[in-house]
Amino acid sequence: MATSGHVRVNKDKISSASKAIKTGDVLTIGLERRILVLKILALGTRRGPYEEARTLYEDLSPPPPPKEAPPPLPPGQREAGSGRPTKRDRRKMDAFRRDD
Repeated sequence: MATSGHVRVNKDKISSASKAIKTGDVLTIGLERRILVLKILALGTRRGPYEEARTLYEDLSPPPPPKEAPPPLPPGQREAGSGRPTKRDRRKMDAFRRDD
């Protein structure tokens, strides 16, 4: 990720993952659908649990955009992934189509 230019340290692109960071640096990481902005508060002395690592940085990332409600389905359409229609559902769909 660092070698492909998706990571910046203090607004400068880094070309290798071996770039040393220090307290006060700001990391900007471009992910698929969002951007992480992390400020380094302290450096860890060992690899530890997530709760401990979370205290070593401050998350300055912008909040994600609000999710919009999906548009209502047209009449006679089922939600994707709702499974195979039951016999009762099938009869209702057939009756709806015959009324047209």
